[in-house]
Formats: sequence, C-alpha cells, structure tokens
Amino acid sequence: MWSERRRLFFKPASGYGSKAAYRGDKLTRRVWDQILAGRYVAQTLVMPGERRVDQADAVSPLKFDLRNYAYQGKVQWVAARLYQGQTTNFRTPGGGFAPVYAYRESLSER
Repeated sequence: MWSERRRLFFKPASGYGSKAAYRGDKLTRRVWDQILAGRYVAQTLVMPGERRVDQADAVSPLKFDLRNYAYQGKVQWVAARLYQGQTTNFRTPGGGFAPVYAYRESLSER
C-alpha cells in the first residue's frame, strides 16, 4: 500500500472534520507507521472541482466541494464550499459557503 499512497487520502475511522487526516503524497514513514498502527480509512484522492465566479472587475476560478452534514445516518444539510488554496477562506471575494439547490425528484430518491 505504501507504493499506492500518493493517490490516497487517509482518515481516522472514528474521527471527524480534518483531524488526523493525511494526504498520501505528504506522508512520512513515521506518520505511515502511525496510520498502520491505528484504525484508518483509505479513500481515493479526488481533486476539487472548479467554479468561475464573477467579481466586480474579473472572473475568478474558485475550487469547490460539496458537503453532506449528517446526524444519526440522515443528511441534515448540504452545502458547497468555494475557496482558493488549501482550505475555505471566508475572506476570499466570492469564497465561503454557497447554497446547494436540489430538484424535488432527487430529494425523494434518498
């Protein structure tokens, strides 16, 4: 698995948010040993999508991801985050949380 780590993302099985989560291409052997000793989930690393946002004087490309916030196995809220760099930055013009609209048909399919 060490040879495949660059295309994976590792998250603790009982964690939340980004606590103790690691991109495989950034791992050291020491952290790798900690992952093997703990309970981690390996996921395929998926790069974020991109959305072009109109600003006052230009169009800016922002990365986005969709988040499903769940409680007791049921989705409570869906949100999109728009950002530049590594994380959501609420100071970036046009960045932060964005609404997600769903068609009624797609809601009933859950």
